[in-house]
Amino acid sequence: MGELRKTAERQELHALVDLISDSDLSAARKILRVLADPVWQSVLTAPLDDEPETDTERADVEAARKENGAGSSHEDVLHEFGV
Repeated sequence: MGELRKTAERQELHALVDLISDSDLSAARKILRVLADPVWQSVLTAPLDDEPETDTERADVEAARKENGAGSSHEDVLHEFGV
């Protein structure tokens, strides 16, 4: 991709950011951070796990599904991971 095209695309992105509503700024920031992070890029482009689930894994999932309790709110999980 040529430098002029890259510059034009960056300018368009800057203009689009200015159009994002205040209520959507947090979501847009999260998306842009993911796109800018090479680790997340690796995660997003990684192949699907094609290994079969083991009996132990299956039992662990079933046990987790049977657990009682309120669990964690979405906000608490985001806070725990610094998002």
